[in-house]
This record gives sequence, C-alpha cells and structure tokens, in this order.
Amino acid sequence: MTAERCRSTADPAEPLSDAELLIGLVVSPSLSAALGPEVTTSVREIMVQRYPGVRWQLKMAEDRLVDPPTETLDLLEAARNRVLEENWDLAVVLTEIPLKTGRRPVLTQLSPVHGVGLVSVPALGAVHVRQKVQETTVHVVGQLLGYDAEDLNAQRDLARRAHQLSTDLDERPDDNVVQFTARVLSGNVRLLLGMIRANQPWAFVARLSRALVVAAATGVLTLVASDLWVLAMDYGPVRLVLLAVTAIGAVSATLILGAGLWERPRRRAQREQVILFNLATTATVAIGVVVFYLVLFILSWAGALLLIDEQVLVDVAGHPVNALDYAKISWLTASLATVGGALGAGLEDEDVVRAAAYTRSST
Repeated sequence: MTAERCRSTADPAEPLSDAELLIGLVVSPSLSAALGPEVTTSVREIMVQRYPGVRWQLKMAEDRLVDPPTETLDLLEAARNRVLEENWDLAVVLTEIPLKTGRRPVLTQLSPVHGVGLVSVPALGAVHVRQKVQETTVHVVGQLLGYDAEDLNAQRDLARRAHQLSTDLDERPDDNVVQFTARVLSGNVRLLLGMIRANQPWAFVARLSRALVVAAATGVLTLVASDLWVLAMDYGPVRLVLLAVTAIGAVSATLILGAGLWERPRRRAQREQVILFNLATTATVAIGVVVFYLVLFILSWAGALLLIDEQVLVDVAGHPVNALDYAKISWLTASLATVGGALGAGLEDEDVVRAAAYTRSST
C-alpha cells in the first residue's frame, strides 16, 4: 500500500481532488495485433474526455486467461484473480470467445461486484473494429462504476466512486475483523451502493426459475391446510416478522454458501477489496431474496382469495374474518414457501446461481 492511495479523512461533502484509477486492459493474444499497442492510449483519451474528474491510468496485459472452450464465468473469475494479483481497481477483458446469456449471443458481460467487464470483440463485426473496441471499453468502465448518463449528478457520483475505489484504508494493527469491516463499510458507502445498484439485485431471483417453481408449489400445498389458517390467525406480527426474516436468511445463506459466492483474501493487501466484494454479494443476494419473498406473498394472497372460501375459513376460525386474516395467512404461507425455495435454490447448478448473482449482459 502506498501513501498516495491511503483513504483521506476529509469531509465527504467537500469537492474531491482527481482520483487515480488503475484499469487493467486484458487483451487476448490473438487480438493484440489487430488492436495495436496504442489501444490503451486511445481508450484513456476518450475516458478523460467523457469522465472528467478522474486521473485514468491503463495497463495492458496480453493474456487469454482461460483456454477455450470455456464458460463465461470461468473467464470472469480468472479476470477477478488477475485484478487481485495486479492490484488493479477494475479490469476490462477483450476476448475472442463468444459471450452468451443462455443461447442468446451478447456483446458484453459485466460483473460490477468483481469489478470486471468482458467484451467479445468478434461481436463488434469486421468494420472499424479498433474504434468500436475503444468506445465499448469506455462504456463498460462507466457501467462498472454505475455511470448513468441521464442522471444530472452522474459525473460527480462517478468521481466519488472512483475516489473510494482507488484509495485504501489506513492500516491499524489493533483492528479486528469486525472493526476493519465496519471501517470498510463506513468509508465506502457510495461505492458499495453503486456496486449493488449496477448489479441489479431485483432481477436476481428471476434467473433462478427452479427455486421459484419449488417455492410456488410449496405455497399452493400449504394454502389448503386448515391448520395453517389457524396458526396464521393466532400469530402476532412479531412472530410473523421473525419467521419472514428467518426464511429470507435461510435462502440467502443457502445461495451464498452453496454456490461458493464468499471470497477469501489471499494476502493482507486484498482485504478491503474482498470485504467490499462480500458485502456487495451479500446485499445483492439478500435484496433479490426479499423481492422473491414479496412476489411469493402476492401470489399467496391471490391464491388464498381463490382457494379459501370465506365461510369455510369462518367455520375453522370460529369468528368473523377480514382482510387482515387473509394477509396473515398469506404472510405465513410466503415464509414457508420461501423455506421451500431454499431447497429449490440448493437444486440449482452452482454456475447458474453465480451467473445470476454476478453478471449482466448487453447485446
């Protein structure tokens, strides 16, 4: 760690001086001749113009990373390893390997959590390849930093994220893991929020179809059980909240641990990056599971209204029922169905879960 990259203790509301961000540009050997050695200079000039307020530094590395045929996730994780080894802030990989989402070919795949973007150069076509590579690389860097051209504060927010990403926390020998994690969190709030937003956690569970099907089936089965109706109407809001939190936590832990989404630092200098990665991963999965839970609650409520006859429910409950009773039944059903979703999540292929948690694609 160098003195220049130590975290400033200045007031975060004050204007930031230009941060120096180091981008690794990993080029497949088969593409290096076509792109030319000046590609880093050209990309840097465009970034300086498009994203002012940051001192951009690019380092080119000629490396295939993985041997084809290979999965996109393997390429992404190999690039992540290179980022940690070289102490880069971000990396863009220019590869000859076709990128796909399912069976659909895509131009780029991004992992804001990893700080890595992949560009399939053949997908750019055969005309003006250098210019297209330069523009796409600059665009990918902006996406990794959460740049939104429609946001009036986009340039300022990008500069702040770059400042946080490019600087390291000062070392304190007396810090334990909890204290260091707390300092990483408090010192990188904007960066962390940008990573989570760019990762689109609300779309996470939509990619896990098997877990959703298992959870929905569990919900339908539990809705027809009269014992569940009685329990739900007897439970208070505190118990229902605890059940919901337990169910959401169970699914989140199953996904993170079962698919190996938790990263461990290999040396002390990587601790901050790895902690940010784990915090962003955990938040992405947790937000995705909360969205999953809300979808199940809505489905359960609709199912309760369709499947449970009001007079039958009155006979079972022994008192008049209202909308709150149906809501409580739906609430408990969603919690039980979410636990069923944990089983479904366990049935998902690890690569499917990792792809859902990490990657975004564009055509």
